[in-house]
Amino acid sequence: MEKSPKKRSYCFSKSQNHRLLVLIFALMEKAFTFFLLTILLLPHYVMAQTNITTDQLALLSFKSQISSDPFHFLNESWSPAISVCRWVGVICGSRHQRVKSLKLSNFALTGRIPRDFGNLTFLVSLDLGNNHFHGNLPQEMAHLRRLKFLDLSLNSFRGEIPSWFGFLHQLQVVNLRSNSFTGSIPPSLSNASRLEILEISTNLLEGNIPEEIGNLHNLKSLSIEQNQLTGSIPFTLFNISRIEVIAFSYNSLSGDLPNGLCNDLPILKELLSIQKQA
Repeated sequence: MEKSPKKRSYCFSKSQNHRLLVLIFALMEKAFTFFLLTILLLPHYVMAQTNITTDQLALLSFKSQISSDPFHFLNESWSPAISVCRWVGVICGSRHQRVKSLKLSNFALTGRIPRDFGNLTFLVSLDLGNNHFHGNLPQEMAHLRRLKFLDLSLNSFRGEIPSWFGFLHQLQVVNLRSNSFTGSIPPSLSNASRLEILEISTNLLEGNIPEEIGNLHNLKSLSIEQNQLTGSIPFTLFNISRIEVIAFSYNSLSGDLPNGLCNDLPILKELLSIQKQA
């Protein structure tokens, strides 16, 4: 007859039992901590992925409105298969990995800015200068509350200069030179109190220069040349102590400049006020 295998018994001392229990509880604690961190961090990861997807969709919508890209800058680079942060002209922030800068100047692009562009809510700098963009600026761009630098110069944008510029309180530079903007200069621009450079020359602007522009105490350069502006030059402009350049030539403005201008504005470097002949 075959002998049945002997059962082995393991005996542990009290101290060994204690160490074993401590080890088991330590492993359970680590597992619970890992589980808890996973639960806490997963929504942030999902949110980050969702947010960068939002930016990607906004830029793909923008790309869909490009009717001409002669140098194939966007056609070859802006692909869903590539991280949006590696697309030509795109820079993402290191902290949130959201699109913070879009620089597409001098690309010879033709197209419009779509409404979805307003979803780029982390955008700080936008440069579309020297292209062939046209149409109105969509109302949804008022959501770009972090925007500091805006260059849309040398394009064919039309419509009125949006009053919602005044809601973009971080704006420091606005360059709309050489477009086809019409209507008057919106007084609400004065609400962008950090504005340092306002360049809106060579458009089709009419009406008076709003006195509220004088409330832009950080303004260093104001260029409103080559428009169809009328009325007198508001003296409030000369109360801006930081102003260095004032250019309002080739309009139909009237009135005299204030006496003692050079003494009141010692850092003024350039004043251009040649007016159209009646």
